[in-house]
Amino acid sequence: MPSHRYRDVFARVPVEPLARTWPDRRLTRAPLWVPVDLRDGNQALAEPMDPERKRRFFELMVAIGYKEIEVGYPSASQTDFDFVRLLATSELVPDEVTIVVFTPARPELIARTLESIQGIRGQVVVHMYAATAPVWRDVVLRRTRDELAELVRAGAEQVLRSAGESVRFQFSPEVFNLTEPDYILELADQVTKVWDARPERPVILNLPATVEVATPNVYADQIEYMDQNLPRRDGVILSVHPHNDRGTGIACAELAVLAGAQRVEGCIFGNGERTGNVDLATLALNLHTQGVDPMIDFSDLDRIRETVEYCTRMPIHPRHPYVGELVHTAFSGTHQDAIRKGLAARTGERWEVPYLPIDPADVGRGYEAVVRVNSQSGKGGIAHVLETAYGVQMSAAEQVSFARHVQRHTDATGREASAAELKTLYEEVYGCSN
Repeated sequence: MPSHRYRDVFARVPVEPLARTWPDRRLTRAPLWVPVDLRDGNQALAEPMDPERKRRFFELMVAIGYKEIEVGYPSASQTDFDFVRLLATSELVPDEVTIVVFTPARPELIARTLESIQGIRGQVVVHMYAATAPVWRDVVLRRTRDELAELVRAGAEQVLRSAGESVRFQFSPEVFNLTEPDYILELADQVTKVWDARPERPVILNLPATVEVATPNVYADQIEYMDQNLPRRDGVILSVHPHNDRGTGIACAELAVLAGAQRVEGCIFGNGERTGNVDLATLALNLHTQGVDPMIDFSDLDRIRETVEYCTRMPIHPRHPYVGELVHTAFSGTHQDAIRKGLAARTGERWEVPYLPIDPADVGRGYEAVVRVNSQSGKGGIAHVLETAYGVQMSAAEQVSFARHVQRHTDATGREASAAELKTLYEEVYGCSN
């Protein structure tokens, strides 16, 4: 592997020294979640969502409790523009929900975006972005730091001139995590001054890990540095938008919240370019397992999954955290035995069952699929399936003896044995049902 061709993030953008406090903090409440499935997630689909799928996805996000939703990139396609117009001119957006529209810091695209929200009755955020990291500036945009700063300032002024009182403002320095910290502070000072950031009308400063390039602690340090040094901090909502290129997007988001982030953008199950955006469902349910209300209703997780799969035309992996078909299922004999004993020993409301970090019932699932039998299974799992499915009670000696019969059967077939197959085999062995 030619590893010498790459540099770590400290060699590319040194992380500024700071009085680090995030390692000693705890997550005690949910941040503001902002799903970007209809914009960032939609851009990552081989077949972008049609209007019917977009509407169904939007209605799902409203129904489960999201209060701020990024709904499109109106200057990117007529479909996106028309969908924003639908939301602007219909009753689909509840009073308590704020929609977000996304635009590059380019005059003609800002104008098109502002046209899409004309006449909107509720709150809307205009989210303007510009790529700020050195390689993007030099190779993609071909602008100096000062030239790019002027572009951002002009864009902020254009948005301000054309926006009504119901409009709030957001700026993202794209590839924040590879941009010089002093330049981010310069741009933040500029946009918060133009937009008059203050507590009663805060500006959202979104700091994306557009391409995940470092360990999560580095991102946390970068976020805390901004939290400690941002101008007009009391008039800024500090937001993050982690991607998952290194497979640690969840950790980046959690540590960023410890470091001062108040808002997290992502997709419900992590869809996004390359290896995806951060997974909002996993983040929310992680809080739930720690006794913190995630403020989003995932009590019917299978219905949410079915809707997302329909809208994106992509299946959810069976081992995907919380939502995957197999995440609450044990095939291993030792796991099955521990789960069976844990379920039987439960007293009171507190959930403490081995191998099950969450009660499946919390997300709308039953217990019938918690234990399934194959050649890796043991006597406890087999007994559990027969007892829960058919009320069959076996003595300890019968469990040991019958497990041998099941082992021979599953070894011979090479596949899982259903509850009905176990019942039939039990009757064959013992001559009658229990």
